[in-house]
Amino acid sequence: MNLELNKPIVFFDLETTGVNVATDRIVEISILKLHKDGKKEIKTRRINPTIPISPESTSIHGISDEDVKDEPTFKSLAKGIAQFIGNADLAGYNSNKFDVPMLMEEFLRAEVDFDLSSRKLVDVQNIFHRMEQRTLVAAYKFYCNKDLIGAHGAEADNLATYEVLEAQIEKYPELENDVNFLSEFSKRGNNADLMGRIVFDENNVEVFNFGKHKGKPVEEVLKNESSYYDWMMKGDFPLYTKKVLTAIKMRSFGK
Repeated sequence: MNLELNKPIVFFDLETTGVNVATDRIVEISILKLHKDGKKEIKTRRINPTIPISPESTSIHGISDEDVKDEPTFKSLAKGIAQFIGNADLAGYNSNKFDVPMLMEEFLRAEVDFDLSSRKLVDVQNIFHRMEQRTLVAAYKFYCNKDLIGAHGAEADNLATYEVLEAQIEKYPELENDVNFLSEFSKRGNNADLMGRIVFDENNVEVFNFGKHKGKPVEEVLKNESSYYDWMMKGDFPLYTKKVLTAIKMRSFGK
């Protein structure tokens, strides 16, 4: 079973200093690029996050501050990573909730314009949870009948995710071998940003999804309480959330 592609798709996995998208950093990235003709390219490398790696994270992925102190920073690699990904769609395991938002934060910090608007996002974990409710290790055993050696290493997890998706498509007749379908099927919620702080309502209007203005249209809140924009921009929100908020403000008020 091979994925049917209209354009390239990139599977990627990140190991990080922690789990806070707004403040943590990438310490390892693995990218598997599949081309329409079946060609595969994989690149994996460690990154100096420029901040300490939490002991909890090191205990999971095994990467310490000492291991990455001489590695390049993400900022120095960002343009090359973006060029390698190109116009590809994106796929991963829990990627819609964590890996994609984390990658976008790093691109924004590096001032690299990486556009998500024309890409499909396929989250293999969401497909798995809708079908079986398991973890990646269990998914690999269930779908591929293999033990996941090197779990929590970026490359091992990334390659396993790719194999699991192909096995899922082969196992479930209702799953179409089509990235557009898989993207819609693996989507959870209808986020305007990546972390679900701003979402689209049933009328496709951006509304806040947290705090005192939850459920209220963003444009309405910014019109009636302009200080809320400043509060969010100064707050500990992901850069991508701030980017979306600014775009709504500029679209609505032109400043």
